[in-house]
Amino acid sequence: MTPIAKESAKETAKDSRKTIRVVLAEDQGMVLGALAALLEIQGDISVIAQARNGRDALEDVLAHKPDVFITDIEMPHMSGLDVASELKRRKTGTRVVIVTTFARSGYLRRALEAGASGYLLKDMRAEELADAVRRVHQGLRVIHPELATEAWGEIDPLTDRERQVLRLAGEGKPSGDIATELGLSDGTVRNYLSEAIRKLGASNRVEAARIARTKGWL
Repeated sequence: MTPIAKESAKETAKDSRKTIRVVLAEDQGMVLGALAALLEIQGDISVIAQARNGRDALEDVLAHKPDVFITDIEMPHMSGLDVASELKRRKTGTRVVIVTTFARSGYLRRALEAGASGYLLKDMRAEELADAVRRVHQGLRVIHPELATEAWGEIDPLTDRERQVLRLAGEGKPSGDIATELGLSDGTVRNYLSEAIRKLGASNRVEAARIARTKGWL
């Protein structure tokens, strides 16, 4: 076999090993590029799309139907947890891995409820991420060791709508703007905020948002 033919055979073999198709979502461009590069060099993982916000990520997953979707939690338009919940609702079959800096049991609990198969922290080595992708692709669940024992800690008392309203209030938006964005009345928004404040034992919406965020409930 000629050198050119040998090289071609190697490339073909390499391509044939890229059986795990992945979509990545991360709002920080440098981190997104680094994750993609680290996964691509593994040989059996192919990054087929990259997104920097939740809305684009959802569109990419629905369009490409990857084996695994890797996402951060906090992103513009839709959070990674919101995207995971939507994929679960649509029964896409794509397995979800959350990769984040948030080592909080509240986020982990919500991720598992949203159907995520993996929850990892960004301080892991590249080999650990690649191995997690392989295990999740095989139908296994992978959780960062630091959080595994905390998965079912303190229960999140907020409803999804209370969480949406409180998140926007925590960003400094007034009730009127929140009502417009979510298609609710001002009175309904105030009721949701009041209930969230009561459940969290806070004195106002700002404190309630801070408490919820600290516990990983926003």
